[in-house]
Amino acid sequence: MRLIFSLLLALVTFTGYASNTAKDKIVATDDTVKRNLKKDLVYPNPANVNKLFYVQRDPNTNTLIYELKTDKNGVLDKEEPMHVYWIRYADKGQKEELNYIQRKFAYGLNIKPTRNDEYDVRFVCYKKLGLTLAKDDYGKYRIFGPIAKKQAILNRIFVRVEGGTLFVPNILYVELRGIDPETGKEITERFKP
Repeated sequence: MRLIFSLLLALVTFTGYASNTAKDKIVATDDTVKRNLKKDLVYPNPANVNKLFYVQRDPNTNTLIYELKTDKNGVLDKEEPMHVYWIRYADKGQKEELNYIQRKFAYGLNIKPTRNDEYDVRFVCYKKLGLTLAKDDYGKYRIFGPIAKKQAILNRIFVRVEGGTLFVPNILYVELRGIDPETGKEITERFKP
């Protein structure tokens, strides 16, 4: 499973470099910038109204946005409740849709309704990480997932890749970052897939 995940990540990273169709430019402000001192890359914290969480990974700052999909009245699209797309910070900061390979084999999601207004959400490339799209105590949709042995509100996933080859990258860890809904404090967990 780890080999398949590594292969798909490498392939998608490669295909991400190959595609460059500029649409909408999205810029991060200075106060939303985080530093990665190891490689001196600046990883922006994208601010989007319907953003549920985002994914960043080596070797660049391109960011995957996972947002809530609603109609113009703010009603959830029950057939496709989430939309995934790139912000290509490493290029010109433009918004770009995932290509077929990225959507079906790497960064896409399998979403299934479970209960009233709740959905089971899983990455197509890593089904072990079970997430839940559900309303919080205030009626706002959030992504909940296991972080440090607690059900937390997921905000960010970071995949650290160091070395390896194009088709078999060495994934050092995956970091999940979110908020403990009971305390309101940020919690983090790292694991090796």
